[in-house]
Amino acid sequence: LGVLGIAWSPVSWGVAVLIFALVAWGVGRVIGRGAPRAPSFPGSTWSLLAALILGALLVIWRLAAYIGDPDAVSQTNDAVFHMNAVRYIVESADASSLHVSSLVGGSGFYPAAWHALVSLIVQVTGTSIPIAANMLTLVIGAVIWPLGLAWLTRLVAGSAAAVVAAVLAGVMQNFPLLMFQWGVLFPNALSTALIPAAVGLVIFLPVWNRGVRRWQTAVRSVLVVAVSAGSLAVAQPAALLPWGGICVVWLSCRLLAAERSRDWRSWVALIIAWSVFALAWIGLSRSTSGSHWPFFRTRFEALLDIVLNSHVLIAPQIGISILMLLGLVVAVRTPRLRWFALAWLGVSGVYWLVAAVGNETVRNLVLGAWYADPYRIAALVPVVVIPLAAVGAEAVVRAVADRLPKRAAAVGRVSLAVLILLAAVLVLLRPVPLPSVTARNYDPVSRYESSDKSYLSDDERALLEQLDELVEPGVRVIGNPSTGVGFGYFFSGVDVYPRTWSPPADAAWQILAEDLRYAADDPDVCGALAAFDDPAYVLDFGPGETRAGRWLMPGITEFAGQDGFELVAEEGDASLWRITACDQ
Repeated sequence: LGVLGIAWSPVSWGVAVLIFALVAWGVGRVIGRGAPRAPSFPGSTWSLLAALILGALLVIWRLAAYIGDPDAVSQTNDAVFHMNAVRYIVESADASSLHVSSLVGGSGFYPAAWHALVSLIVQVTGTSIPIAANMLTLVIGAVIWPLGLAWLTRLVAGSAAAVVAAVLAGVMQNFPLLMFQWGVLFPNALSTALIPAAVGLVIFLPVWNRGVRRWQTAVRSVLVVAVSAGSLAVAQPAALLPWGGICVVWLSCRLLAAERSRDWRSWVALIIAWSVFALAWIGLSRSTSGSHWPFFRTRFEALLDIVLNSHVLIAPQIGISILMLLGLVVAVRTPRLRWFALAWLGVSGVYWLVAAVGNETVRNLVLGAWYADPYRIAALVPVVVIPLAAVGAEAVVRAVADRLPKRAAAVGRVSLAVLILLAAVLVLLRPVPLPSVTARNYDPVSRYESSDKSYLSDDERALLEQLDELVEPGVRVIGNPSTGVGFGYFFSGVDVYPRTWSPPADAAWQILAEDLRYAADDPDVCGALAAFDDPAYVLDFGPGETRAGRWLMPGITEFAGQDGFELVAEEGDASLWRITACDQ
């Protein structure tokens, strides 16, 4: 809408959705005549619904336990940009992915679907940005993810396995929890949650069915694929690669297994599909700044991670691993499921590369779309592991039931109860600290927990929340962004600079970082302030730190007793000062 010059709001969004729905309905009326009916699935819909509800409750339990307070904010670097971007969208009425990066002086494409959705929640409900963000977190983890997994598993392996997949949706720490621990990577969380449903849409298309060759069906299929790809792209483009890879593997196995596999057109289709996929992979990898992370495992250790589902030093997930291995055996022995074993092999191979291979070409060209970040890739693993685990669990139940034919129903009920108990134990009792692949340790507390030692303390937050009442409209406030000052814009709407967690990389900022407190005696400081539009206030949240992702700025602290600064307000150790040294 922003590209068209239309203001972003719940009304404009609703009108756009309505127009899109009407266009889709109209196109369907034109090209949908004679379309084949959707396939039916044996099994109880009520069982699947109950499983989805249970799976959602388990996910909510895990996420809510980690987040804590409804208005808690992730104490991470990336949260600064994401929260500020939501405030920017609300204030500018522009949610375009082509414009949102202007928040930090950037240009070009940045996936803004998550930020746009949070802004809608804020505007519709009137709630705060942190609460809206946490609401969407629960929707992503407890609604979008289980529904997509269950549907994909139903298409791949049937209704019984789909019930199991729905229950197991929140069992693995890899996803959805990991994406809300690390980063925090809200766009990746949304895009990863959409992958199962997007794969399911491709598999579900009637164009693949034998005897269906109407041009209307082909056109409709192209439109569905385009919408799926577009949705993933505005959520986080890197998700296009696992989605495309899984779909191309499925298409390859389907065409090669068909009677028409000797048809030259099938081979041409496969060559085109793999070529497009390879070009997309290279293009997305080159569109980023490349590898930011080193390898951290030996090659054998990375293999063990894959088998035990202990990616990125997560504690081995034994229960799900046993079911996954059983599912792999079943998939390899079942022709219609064999492609999914290959998909698992592909995703696992990407993790093995990011964990164990240090070659720069591999890390930049193959892994660049994820910045060679092992956490982002580890979060993709449940897309293929959960359906396989569901297949394994169903195989065990069927094997027992086949040996006890007179008690098959009872065995099924008992097996389902055992599965539910296992999932509940794994979710409710298993500790889930965030591991660090570089420091080789674990977070002692949740990254949403606020304390005097956290990124943003309670006193600092309290000061930021009242900032709009302490300064005049339109003035700029500066501070060390890596002390939590970067959150100031989203909390207050005041122009707090910088609006991200890292400082500007220029000489003027370096002068401020070293000498702002000496502004009354150093004429270079006033010139440096002018380079940033003459900020009238400065926030003192301490000198900062020297560890990775933090900056030490001794010049932006300890203003008490310094000429050229007047105390405006303070909360604990956090304080706001008026800069008077450069007044004319």
